[in-house]
Amino acid sequence: MAADRARLLAVGRLRKPHGLKGECAVFPLTADPDAVLAPGGTIWLVDLAGQEVAGPLKIARSRGYHRQWLVTFEGHDDRGAVEPWGGLFLAVPETELAPPEDGEVWLHELAGFAVQDSAGVPLGLVTAALELPAGVTLEVQGPKREFLLPFRKEFVRDVDREGRRLVVDLPDGLLDL
Repeated sequence: MAADRARLLAVGRLRKPHGLKGECAVFPLTADPDAVLAPGGTIWLVDLAGQEVAGPLKIARSRGYHRQWLVTFEGHDDRGAVEPWGGLFLAVPETELAPPEDGEVWLHELAGFAVQDSAGVPLGLVTAALELPAGVTLEVQGPKREFLLPFRKEFVRDVDREGRRLVVDLPDGLLDL
């Protein structure tokens, strides 16, 4: 990936070819697949490690199909051309996506956020955002030990993206365990 290009963010996962003419089934990982998968758009393929595998690819056609999208790429018009891509991710530069709204943040940005309670008492730093079956959970390094904090509105009261800070209301006893 070029050093001057913005970070690539996954916006969809390639499932498998659909038919014989190069159409791919894509499971969207974005709230706005209409914009991200629009014909004429440019996209990259990345693997599970986030490494660029191919691209830029130009989207020739796309359409919603049940819970997925069917996407065709220019110059890749047969099943054999797209079959090896199964399981890869579609990605776009972060700068091409709509920025998070007030009180929102990209998950990859959370590492390094300061965590404090509503009185301003520092509780630790976020070291990882984990996507668990129960939802996103933050790993926080506190003054004495690390703890896990569910990234839910009943616990995370304020997200200050500019100040890289979370104001939280911890469940009773969480820091005593």
